Amino acid sequence: MQQHFSLADCDVMGFDLDHTLCRYHLPQSARLIYDSFAQYLVAEKGYDKDLLTLAPDSLDFCCKGLVLDIEEGNFLKLAEDGTVLRASHGTKSMTSEEILETYGRREWKHFNTVSGMVSRSAKYYLYDNYFDLPGALLCARVVDSLDQHDGQKKYDFWKDMVAAIQHNYKISAFKEDCGTYFPEVKNHPDKYLQRCPESVKKWLKQLKSAGKILLLITSSHSDYCRLLCEHILGNDFEEYFDIVITNALKPGFFSHTPNQRPFRTLENDEEQEALLSLDKPGWYSQGNAIQLYELLKKMTGKLDPKVVYFGDSMHSDIFPARHYSNWETVFILEELLGDKVTLPAETEFEPLEKKGKYEGDHLKAPYFVSKQWGSFFVDRLPGLANAEETLVRTWSCKCISTYSTIAIPSLEAIADLPLDYRFTRFSSNSSATAGYYPSPPRALLPNGYFKDGLAAIETWRSDATMRTHTRGAPSVFFIHAVCFAFACGAREDPDAMVPFVNANYDSYPMLYFSKGDVEVLRLQATTTHQHIAARLIEAVQTMLSNPLEYLPPWDPKEFSARWNEIYGNNLGALAMFCVLYPENIEAINMAKDYMERMAAQPSWLVKDAPWDEVPLAHSLVGFATAYDFLYSYLSKIQQERFLEVIANASGYMYETSYRRGWGFQYLHNHQPTNCVALLAGSLVLMNQGYLQEAYLWTKQVLAIMEKSVVLLQEVTDGSLYEGVAYGSYTTRSLFQYMFLVQRHFDINHFSHPWLKQHFAFMYRTVLPGFQRTVAIADSNYNWFYGPESQLVFLDKFVMRNGSGNWLAEQIRRNRVVEGPGTPSKGQRWCTLHTEFLWYDASLRSVPPPDYGVPKLHYFEDWGVVTYGSALPAEINRPFLSFKSGKLGGRAIYDIVHKNKYKEWIKGWRNFNAGHEHPDQNSFTFAPNGVPFITEALYGPKYTFFNNVLMFSPAVSKSCFSPWEGQITEDCSSKWLKYKHDLAGDCQGRVVAAMERSGVVFIRGEGVGAYNPKLKLRKLQRNLILLHPQLLLLVDQIHLEDDSPLQAATSFFHNVDVPFEETVVDDVHGAFIRHRDGIYKMYWMDDTGHSEKATIASRMYPRGYPYNGTNYVNVTTLLRHPVTRAIYLFIGPSVDVQSFTVRGDSPQLDVFVTTSEHAYAVYLWLVEDGSRSAFAQVIADRQKIVFDRASAIRSSAVPEVKDYIGIVERNLQHFKPVFQQLEKQILSRVRNTASFRKTAERLLRFSDKRQTEEAIDRIFAISQRQQQQQHGRAKKNRKVAKGYKFVDAVPDIFAQIEVNERKVRQKAQTQAQKELPVDEDEEMKDLLDFADITYVKHKTGVSIKGRSGLAQMVTTARSSAPSISASYTRLFLILNIAIFFVMLAMQLTYFQKAKRLHGQRCLYAILLVDSCILLWLYSSCSQSQC
Repeated sequence: MQQHFSLADCDVMGFDLDHTLCRYHLPQSARLIYDSFAQYLVAEKGYDKDLLTLAPDSLDFCCKGLVLDIEEGNFLKLAEDGTVLRASHGTKSMTSEEILETYGRREWKHFNTVSGMVSRSAKYYLYDNYFDLPGALLCARVVDSLDQHDGQKKYDFWKDMVAAIQHNYKISAFKEDCGTYFPEVKNHPDKYLQRCPESVKKWLKQLKSAGKILLLITSSHSDYCRLLCEHILGNDFEEYFDIVITNALKPGFFSHTPNQRPFRTLENDEEQEALLSLDKPGWYSQGNAIQLYELLKKMTGKLDPKVVYFGDSMHSDIFPARHYSNWETVFILEELLGDKVTLPAETEFEPLEKKGKYEGDHLKAPYFVSKQWGSFFVDRLPGLANAEETLVRTWSCKCISTYSTIAIPSLEAIADLPLDYRFTRFSSNSSATAGYYPSPPRALLPNGYFKDGLAAIETWRSDATMRTHTRGAPSVFFIHAVCFAFACGAREDPDAMVPFVNANYDSYPMLYFSKGDVEVLRLQATTTHQHIAARLIEAVQTMLSNPLEYLPPWDPKEFSARWNEIYGNNLGALAMFCVLYPENIEAINMAKDYMERMAAQPSWLVKDAPWDEVPLAHSLVGFATAYDFLYSYLSKIQQERFLEVIANASGYMYETSYRRGWGFQYLHNHQPTNCVALLAGSLVLMNQGYLQEAYLWTKQVLAIMEKSVVLLQEVTDGSLYEGVAYGSYTTRSLFQYMFLVQRHFDINHFSHPWLKQHFAFMYRTVLPGFQRTVAIADSNYNWFYGPESQLVFLDKFVMRNGSGNWLAEQIRRNRVVEGPGTPSKGQRWCTLHTEFLWYDASLRSVPPPDYGVPKLHYFEDWGVVTYGSALPAEINRPFLSFKSGKLGGRAIYDIVHKNKYKEWIKGWRNFNAGHEHPDQNSFTFAPNGVPFITEALYGPKYTFFNNVLMFSPAVSKSCFSPWEGQITEDCSSKWLKYKHDLAGDCQGRVVAAMERSGVVFIRGEGVGAYNPKLKLRKLQRNLILLHPQLLLLVDQIHLEDDSPLQAATSFFHNVDVPFEETVVDDVHGAFIRHRDGIYKMYWMDDTGHSEKATIASRMYPRGYPYNGTNYVNVTTLLRHPVTRAIYLFIGPSVDVQSFTVRGDSPQLDVFVTTSEHAYAVYLWLVEDGSRSAFAQVIADRQKIVFDRASAIRSSAVPEVKDYIGIVERNLQHFKPVFQQLEKQILSRVRNTASFRKTAERLLRFSDKRQTEEAIDRIFAISQRQQQQQHGRAKKNRKVAKGYKFVDAVPDIFAQIEVNERKVRQKAQTQAQKELPVDEDEEMKDLLDFADITYVKHKTGVSIKGRSGLAQMVTTARSSAPSISASYTRLFLILNIAIFFVMLAMQLTYFQKAKRLHGQRCLYAILLVDSCILLWLYSSCSQSQC
């Protein structure tokens, strides 16, 4: 975030009315408010009449920021951490001892909800504005009265107080002269209202003259608003404002949606009907910020107009405007007048013309500077008198710096400033006093004092630091400039983008970068990477501003009660911020608190889905990343405890990888998500010396993921079958995996053919405007994760042309801030750290060569066609998509059906198409970039939720009898059916996709997606885009002679806007309303008949992330053998004057005339070879032919050669890294005790009987080696570096591979006992693998090998026996032979000997030989000889 704020940068200026534009005479208005409430309580509710009398000094009790504990009758002043600083019972102040006895020195029980700005509750009430404050005094006196007369311990007066408020302030009170308040203000306005100073009036006019849009947004009703404005501004007050909104009911105005709070017009101050949208400036009532912002976009002509809002209430104005609408906020804080500091003359460094001034020379302190409650800004903790360090900020003070851009005492304070005056804003990088203007409160300054003599809170070190460091600014600037020029000028070699670290680790960090890289990263944050760093700062500021919303809960039940990926996801960004900005202690403390809370959980799984490790994976990868980034900030105890947490979570992930679907279902988003988490945990453990665990886990990850990488070579178009949204889920982790294995194990995938094509998957699926994507399969409006991180990854490591950076920049600029398409709270910051690390500033943002021109693109594997992607959202910029492909995509479908990769794949059990939809032959259309016909996003897997056809009568068990949909529809599951019955054979086909002279023709065949018993011969869908806003769709249904079908029904969806019905000349249609016009559709069959449609909305069942969809349902009666249905989709700029159809058996003619063009379309629908063209279009006498020669030709993709060998060769990279690290660890140990401890840990999985001997042998060799080196050094002989002594260490990793078989068998046994809910089939699939794997020898012959993964990897070290193992084997064989020879001699010759001494000698020899045999056998077992 920028350090400074200027009104000149803002396009819109919004103002609250009461106590902002309209200031009151506070003593008079306070007494009036008090009397109006008190009279009601006495007259209507029977309270004591003493409440009506008020002593002159009684109003000293009133202080903003107090909280009423309703049940206890106590008023509280809270510290920023929620502890109680001062308290009163009724009006009587409580002593420090009473406060500590009642509340302790801990967070107040309701602070969580208060700090979330929930000020209305049955338990408490927050007083934060001058309208409420007299009510605080009245409530306190009510408590005094009840104590005096009734001796109550619990209080029930609040409902009566609410009734008093409603009686005096209700909407009709002003008109009806109800209550005391409004009649008095109407009769004596000068007594209560201050007229607006001329300087402020002049300033408002200057703002309008500068082109600013001025808003007045008040919760007061229109009649009271009119009275106030006419009195303070004059009868022409409406000329000051472009838009006036009364009865706004803040904060709901900012937090509610258009459906919850629509705008209403006013007539004679009476509210009229609700408006669907806000189309022009004016005076309105109620409403919402979302629709207001859309109007502001139109008025300013900007996609993202900048708004600043002035208000006096933290709860109603400042917090919601910042939190929900992301507006700049200026807090009107009259308390600054009572705590003002006068700067000495020598500190006044601003020129006079830059300074603001007040109307008078002498300032009066505001009425409410309370002696009883002390400073509004700081106070002392109770019970620790005369201790300066115990002074703390109040919670109200913290809210100011958290949610305000700046704070000023009144508008007069800035009215005379130039418009481009640069205020220092509150931010995480600046002092806590930075945002106060014209000067900070005295209490917050060093050596400042309260009025009652208390010392100020603390020395704000950041100010002093800034003053010190700016002395060297020229030098720093020069150094930064040189470094920046060097960074921009140097282009890295693409093949060496990720340096292989080769086990050369120097503590932490080490996952993504090393300790030596940190200073470069910090420099980049202020130069080349500043735009990404700004988003990191914004993310962390948001977390810090409301920590309880983002910190994991301590309670395990609450943590596991819902899908909790947010906790792991946000931790990476927070940790990266701490690396870049180590001076921000608040962020570092929050990160440590974050990790403490996560470490306190017994499990990171979700209670209702214990079989799903994905939430655990999100937590693990975030926690391990934070551990790596923040290691130096953690205490020794935290380092050890957090490491244990990582080890436990990683061990659990490893065990479940053998028995969960993600261990064997390839190319599915769960697999890379879980695997990269296990890999991150393994690398952290590896760096701590836990080599055996890390080796085992890393090997499992590589064995799984390297298969997926091989299978991706089958996907030739760069797509992912789960769609764009889940594709971003997959690549978020897949790209991390590719980076980490390159960095740590030198396994390079950056030349992978799929990677080279993947940019098209992201570029060709973005709708005009860069905010939405084609939402095929389970989806949100665009991407789940990123995609900026993935795009900069592709640019840096694969493409090197600047296009990835360019597309990331376009998406970043056009991000939806509010409404559909907004990134979720748990996903929006997840990839910021990798985006920062992967961004290459040397690659200048360059759009692809064809940018700006609509292009047709066919994803041959995915079966999807798109047209018009990644363009500006302008008139006549359409987007069209069509899907008709094979289940799971061509690659997966062919692998399953052609029995490819048979050593790895056993049918559909190795894949998971559950997130796909029954959507073959579906389409979407967005003329002008406006979604008109959309996909139905993440919902149930019903056919009618897609833009496809269903048929009647059903011939099998159907979800919606008598209608039958596609064969993958599953009535009882949240997931698509793909394994059973006919579902696994589902497929569609794109027959043709071509563009000629701006006209697009697409044809698809979808008969393979329906039950063969329906007897459909062909199900053909044709799309012809005649004009950017005119789409023709023709469905041809060709039946077999014995088909039972009688009717077909089509569905067309829009998830955002409901359809409405229309009819023109007996042609039925539907339309949606959009802010730029009406989008219409009409239909008829090939006889010219148009059937009335069903127009409806359908809500999704509970548990889905979206509410539902709106649709048009058109039913057509079928005729044998062929029926055609024709649909015309029209944008707002096209005026269709005629639409006619004429057809016969081989041909269909469609004629469309608009006010500007005439189109004749001739479709040949019979594919018998008699015609050389699919279609012909005559557009204004221009003939356009779509010939069959350009039809799509599908070709088989061959199986990857030596695919097992590819995986084996990649797996050979990682074991030498572990072996080298093992040597480094042992070579650094110099004393016997620590050496033994380290060696025991390294040999933990080895044969227990040999551990002691191995340790002694290793240490003896190491000591000899060190003595030899020491002796050579004395003789001045050069000592060669190395750790040769470790060559004598037993091969601990080979021993692990022996144990791995046992682990797998144990996991399979456990899997049989724990068949989890909803994964029965996946468990059966796993158990079907039995214990047989195939290992391909160099000769190419496949042989049966050991079960599990123990034989899957053959590394360079373990493929051949070591020399020591060979000698051990030889001695073992010789000793066995000697033993049996001597035993035979004993039984024959020596048994007959007369001398007992000879027999005893032979027995002793046999006994010694037996011991040697046992030792050899043990050694042989350990070394796998």
